[in-house]
Amino acid sequence: MKIVIVSIGKTNQNQIKDLIYDYYTRINFYHNLEMVELDRPKFSRNLSDREIVRNESELLMQKTTSSDFIILLDEKGKTFTTKDFTFNLQKWFCTGKKRLVFIIGGPFGFDKAFMSKINNCISLSKMTFSHQMAKLFFVEQLYRSFTIINNNPYHHE
Repeated sequence: MKIVIVSIGKTNQNQIKDLIYDYYTRINFYHNLEMVELDRPKFSRNLSDREIVRNESELLMQKTTSSDFIILLDEKGKTFTTKDFTFNLQKWFCTGKKRLVFIIGGPFGFDKAFMSKINNCISLSKMTFSHQMAKLFFVEQLYRSFTIINNNPYHHE
């Protein structure tokens, strides 16, 4: 199963971009990871929040298929400990789907049509983070999970 992280908006801060890339290369030692950054809709300043959400959700739907297991990263999702996330990651690998797709959306959330396609919704924290920081925190946790699965010394408990 391939892992894909799809996010609305590009990472534009070089320090964060470098850290994300570092974890991306570490993860690829264990498992195939693809990261897709989608441009925000061009006319977003002229649109209502609802129209932005609809446009972003349409972009996200174009990047997913019915053969994907889709997990949304959202502040309203379920929170996990690292060990619980690792356990669930292993379960998600057994779904028989071709790709495990993690979605990091825009700041206004997702529309109902897109929400009906997701298989799970998780939260990194009850706190709110920028999408760039959320991506960084998530790839670190993904890497940490792979070190746990492979009994490598990174996670201490």
